[in-house]
Amino acid sequence: MGGGPNGLAAAITLAEAGVDVTVLEATDEAGGGMRSGEALIPGMLHDHCAAIHPMAVGSPFLGGHSLEKYGLRWAWPQVDCAHPLDDGTAGALFRSVTRTAEQLGVDDRAWRWLFERTAQDYGQTKFDIMGPLLRLPSHPVKMARFGLPAVLPATALAAVFRTERARALFGGVAAHAFQRLDRPLSAAVGLGILTAGHHDGWPVAIGGSQAIAAAMVALLAELGGKIETGLEVTSFTQLPIADVVMWDVAPTALVRILGDRLPPRVARALSRFRYGPAAYKVDFAVEGGVPWAAPEARQAGTVHLGGTFAEIASTERAVAEGRMPASPFVLVGQQYLADPGRSVGDLHPIYCYAHVPQSYTGDAYQAVVDQIERFAPGFQDRIVAHRVITPADFSTANSNYVGGNILTGAKDIRQLVFGPRITPRPYHIGVKGHFLCSAATPPGPGAHGMCGVQAARRAMRELA
Repeated sequence: MGGGPNGLAAAITLAEAGVDVTVLEATDEAGGGMRSGEALIPGMLHDHCAAIHPMAVGSPFLGGHSLEKYGLRWAWPQVDCAHPLDDGTAGALFRSVTRTAEQLGVDDRAWRWLFERTAQDYGQTKFDIMGPLLRLPSHPVKMARFGLPAVLPATALAAVFRTERARALFGGVAAHAFQRLDRPLSAAVGLGILTAGHHDGWPVAIGGSQAIAAAMVALLAELGGKIETGLEVTSFTQLPIADVVMWDVAPTALVRILGDRLPPRVARALSRFRYGPAAYKVDFAVEGGVPWAAPEARQAGTVHLGGTFAEIASTERAVAEGRMPASPFVLVGQQYLADPGRSVGDLHPIYCYAHVPQSYTGDAYQAVVDQIERFAPGFQDRIVAHRVITPADFSTANSNYVGGNILTGAKDIRQLVFGPRITPRPYHIGVKGHFLCSAATPPGPGAHGMCGVQAARRAMRELA
């Protein structure tokens, strides 16, 4: 139920085991957040949601299926990520730990201390990192090296750095969790993305993130699986007879659909599932690209705009508390630098979103423009066209994005550790043959598909 990255990954995992699989998708095309389109100008390609893929390119699922056979190809920018500051300098993130550390000056040693060994270990530890936390890891010592710093608040871990460039570079990645940075475990998401990125880089899918979905759909078809689109399931009575049902849906939606078929304790827990801050997205068509003051940002596939680490922590706290900051954290995607075919002549697609409060109904367009203009004077004069996607638009287009929360749930300490409810079995919902596999379950959001894989493996045990 649901043809996003996790629904497709679950379907493929079951089909590979010989199960007859049908995917039911509410929209007219499969992919969920992995979709792309010509939003503004014919021939110019923008990603809908998932855009840059440090966690997907090397995921045990995508990396283990030779999806290049179905047209999926990756491309890397010269600079993976840049975090400009008001003085015109920027922290730059490269796939190489050494290259990243060297440009951080006195923080060279601290950056190496955090990431050199964990990036080397990632080929083995990613199976543990991208699974439930409450289990014995396959590599306990190596996971301890990664996990001990991860339990800290991001504010505490940032204190190991002496320069603002290093603190801000780390803080911008930690902010991907859409949560306060002064809470325990708030360093975990940033460390996970940085570790994966130092191992695999921050690539884009050539031809847009839809290429990932298209490759997965083609693989599923080759395995005999079917996809029915335009079919929204709102009631248990719509389900066909099946031995196993995998739910790639938000936990609260599952309560509405299954109703009293859920055990009362499970229904209560899923009903209390919390959704985090929202994304306010703006797609731009920009003539000549963004005129960044920092040279590193002109070559970066991703640019984080939030100022100093202290400013990022302050704005993320405000958003988590339901207050809209004047200068929100903004993520800018320049995918065309690695994939020039997305552009039309000298007109380039710029993808960006701001962190805003859950279900935010205000107008953040000018705040987004002002934040870019702050680090790229003259940007506004280069805008040829733009499109706004509000939190309500996100929620309407994808019912898993409740209130515009594109992570399918708040990534606070409880939901990071346990998933949708407090249980050592986060994919089980107490109904025989039914499993939750959306990004609300471990390891969380992204195009990696591992929530679906983990849930499908548990379903196969019931089928055995």
